[in-house]
Amino acid sequence: GKNEYDLLVIGGGSGGLACAKEAAQFGRKVAVLDYVELSPQGTKWGLGGTCVNVGCIPKKLMHQAALLGSALKDAQHYGWNIAQPVHHTWSVMAQAVQNYVKSLNWGHRVQLQDKKVKYFNMKGSFSDPHTVRGLTKAGKETIVTAENIVIATGGRPKYPTHIAGALEYGITSDDLFWLKESPGKTTLHSKILNVSLECAGFLTGIGLDTTVMMRSIPLRGFDQVSQMASLVTEHMESYGTKFLKGCSPTKVEKLESNRFQVTWKNTDLGTEETDSFDTVMWAVGK
Repeated sequence: GKNEYDLLVIGGGSGGLACAKEAAQFGRKVAVLDYVELSPQGTKWGLGGTCVNVGCIPKKLMHQAALLGSALKDAQHYGWNIAQPVHHTWSVMAQAVQNYVKSLNWGHRVQLQDKKVKYFNMKGSFSDPHTVRGLTKAGKETIVTAENIVIATGGRPKYPTHIAGALEYGITSDDLFWLKESPGKTTLHSKILNVSLECAGFLTGIGLDTTVMMRSIPLRGFDQVSQMASLVTEHMESYGTKFLKGCSPTKVEKLESNRFQVTWKNTDLGTEETDSFDTVMWAVGK
């Protein structure tokens, strides 16, 4: 029989939404399927993809919080009478960030509706080249047919499952931006460092004890010739971010205090070392 839609997009992130809205402007009948699987720590979010929910938007807002803190400390030298020490409340910031993100989720739904794009909050799987089986969180099934189907599902952070305790006790950037309470003393583990440096930057900026563990050179794959990569880490160190270089974690254990003990190998020194943290975050790729 006739397909229900001209175009079906599976994935409601930046690429999927742009594709769906552009097609609708050409008069095509379009639908979008979007469904967010819970992270291993149970974090969920709405329509808009990584950038809106667990990437660019909350990251920039939290960086702004850190920059405001730095400005407050500097302000007294310019005549502003601000009580010291300056204190930051994570829960207030987090609520404001999450409320803003939710407003963007709603805005994307309204945009789809205005452009007459049908939105399904369902997880899609193929039945045949033109048929997708949509499944809601409650298990309700909907069959959608389309002449053309675009897969725009993006990626999710990986866990280093070869490290004992990594999945049970660690979080990723999917969770960090939706924490209700402060992560406290935090260690971030990374391969290439860009995500971990971004997160470590604002965590340090709002006054948290932050350590980045890297097994090789900083920002591997980025510009090493001009020394920009090392200048970034040196700048961060001057503001208080700690770096453990040439170190690879081997296990994470939960202590009776509810903190987490991380054990790692220091390949430069040939030693095994440990420390305890309130939060262990993985930024090892997608």
